[in-house]
Amino acid sequence: MTIEEAGRVFTDPAAYADEPRFHAACALLRRDAPVHRVEADGFYPFYAVTKHADVMEIERQHDKWLNAPRPLLGAKEGDDQRAVTGDVLRTLIHMDAPDHPVYRQIAADWFLPKSLSRLDDRVAELAKRYVDRMADLGGECDFVTDVAVHYPLYVILSILGLPETDFPRLLKLTQELFGAADPEMARGTTPEELMATIQDFFQYFVALTEDRRAHPGEDLASVIANADINGAPIGIFEAVSYYVIVATAGHDTTSSSIAGGLHALLEHPDQLQRLREDPSLMSTGVEEMIRWVTPVKQFMRTATQDYELRGVTMKAGESVLLSYPSANRDEDVFEHADQFDVARNPNKHVAFGFGAHFCLGAQLARMEGRALYNELIPRLKSIELAGEPSYMQTLFVGGPKHLPIRYELI
Repeated sequence: MTIEEAGRVFTDPAAYADEPRFHAACALLRRDAPVHRVEADGFYPFYAVTKHADVMEIERQHDKWLNAPRPLLGAKEGDDQRAVTGDVLRTLIHMDAPDHPVYRQIAADWFLPKSLSRLDDRVAELAKRYVDRMADLGGECDFVTDVAVHYPLYVILSILGLPETDFPRLLKLTQELFGAADPEMARGTTPEELMATIQDFFQYFVALTEDRRAHPGEDLASVIANADINGAPIGIFEAVSYYVIVATAGHDTTSSSIAGGLHALLEHPDQLQRLREDPSLMSTGVEEMIRWVTPVKQFMRTATQDYELRGVTMKAGESVLLSYPSANRDEDVFEHADQFDVARNPNKHVAFGFGAHFCLGAQLARMEGRALYNELIPRLKSIELAGEPSYMQTLFVGGPKHLPIRYELI
């Protein structure tokens, strides 16, 4: 593999579904071209940043590296369309200061550890519900589609205060949004078909906003609907965008970590045995699952001024791709980076980002992972793969889409 070929993995959704190929490309770039200009058909050029220290350096300087106008890597066609029509959503990942800290504060208190502690019982109850579901399925299931995608969805939509009857619809829309590059998950292949998914989200959340403004409750949906932004009510476009990012990122990334974590345990049975024998390792074990999977594959940043990194000068207006999966396998930071180690400590992964844009839901994701595995692992008598796992084709968020398993539970 040449350096140029390695750089183009970031523009190939299938590369993220082929982990050996993807990680080999990243290892080559970290070693030989850690700041590499990528030119690929159908994409505007960008610099791929693959070292942990460099990702951190850029994340720290949110005044010099902006999310706008290109927060995510996408095809040239989509970039051109956004330049004309504007973004179809305006979430926290689209914002910079001064708007970003103001909007972030709307939900920030809901995701603090002291606030999340009141959810302990609900999260534990849902974890038990889904392990019980595994038992009801008779010893064989697809862990992704039967368990992992549902459990975090129920948690985050419970926080929003949405009825369980709506959960299947929102799950389907989320999979269509994040799976737009995967033939199995996508609604279709055109920008118009992706827009149809966004429009369905808008229709649902506009109605929700109107309801919570008329009948506010004690849930996060009411907080968002009635938020005050610099002395004025939050705009409907921003409110709907807020719901979309909380409802989608709040469960899809966690389901990927949970499912990818189980796949890692099946591939490393010695580590599963360590968790059986020492439940006190569950916190570090879940942290290692998150590092191992790194569900958010990239964010983009655009330079506000000329900037030199490792001898490469990037001009004002040029974009970098921050590769979180690569940073999380950086040999300079993680001892035996390609080994899955449930006792890894320290574990300075950047799966939740860093700095001003650090993931709001990081503590919730950890809490959900611990609750599920604290319920599942003591009840496992045996577990093994029952078929070939498959991973989502994506450019942004993804993990396993199928994980067939055979098991016996106590």
